[in-house]
Amino acid sequence: MSIISRKSTKFMSIAAVAALALTGCASNAAPSVDYLACAVSDEGSWNDKSFNESVYDGLVKAKDELGVQTADAESNSAEDFAPNLQQMVDAGCDITFAVGFNLVAAVNEAAKGNPDMKFVTIDGWSEGNANLKPVTYAMEQSSYLAGYAAAAYSTTKVVGTYGGMQIDAVTAFMDGFYYGAKAYEAETGTAVKVLGWDPVAKTGDFMGDFTPNSGVSKTIAATQIQAGADVILPVAGDQFGAVSEALDEAGSNGVMIGVDKNIAVTSPEYAEKMLTSVEKRMTTAVFDIIKGIAIDKVDFSGDAYVGTLANGGTALSDSDKISADLKAKLDELSMGIQDGSISVRP
Repeated sequence: MSIISRKSTKFMSIAAVAALALTGCASNAAPSVDYLACAVSDEGSWNDKSFNESVYDGLVKAKDELGVQTADAESNSAEDFAPNLQQMVDAGCDITFAVGFNLVAAVNEAAKGNPDMKFVTIDGWSEGNANLKPVTYAMEQSSYLAGYAAAAYSTTKVVGTYGGMQIDAVTAFMDGFYYGAKAYEAETGTAVKVLGWDPVAKTGDFMGDFTPNSGVSKTIAATQIQAGADVILPVAGDQFGAVSEALDEAGSNGVMIGVDKNIAVTSPEYAEKMLTSVEKRMTTAVFDIIKGIAIDKVDFSGDAYVGTLANGGTALSDSDKISADLKAKLDELSMGIQDGSISVRP
């Protein structure tokens, strides 16, 4: 955990602040800005190759390119959430990002108790606190593209998905994936079976938690592979080791679809098994929010930031497994979603 008191930075040189804030990050020539941007992780750590890392990268980008000061607190357990948020309050942070829905209760309490301070909840919600901005994503949009791509790529025309827990932030991916695959079916007349989620009945396959690469995760993946799935979208953080092992043990040449970040880049050991990834570009959101307030002097509000295909908040990762023709089709579908001519939840 690295904490910097804003009061103390008033008496430090820019070089000293750069050396202490977000230790391990290179400084640059950006002029110093009197603004302290902070973040608190959930239990996943700052190098989780998912939400936390994306937010951390946004802080680093803001420090390097905007010259703001930064501080962070890494949580090892849920018991750390409230104390870590309090440390950000004590440090005098101008804005504090709380990462993940697990911090929703704690960050709402912090916002309520400190109405003059600004907070952002990543993938969370506000309980009526005007000083708390939710960052959410229309993941059904990019996942619709992923579902269409999965159906087009699949040789068995059986694709699968499963989630960590049955919450809206997870099922948005699964909704889009299902309807995108079914759009391919309707357009081509080729039947496509989607395992793991029925968006009408709202029933499907869930681990019950987000434990990385758990035995439960591997069992769900193996069951779907046995049922014919050769493209699988796990919506539960890092499950790519579990799915990869299930594919190998079944002797399948199937592929996975990543979530949150470009998994082929962040976890290159799985690159050969990645069709694409459905990205939540949280780095962009964090940077844009900090830039808007610290540099552009935009008034802070509790209105939600929603990442969409239109604003670049979500998108599919580039992939050499997606043919030029399919890429052109996905671009066409993306434009239809953006202009409203295609409904991702018919």
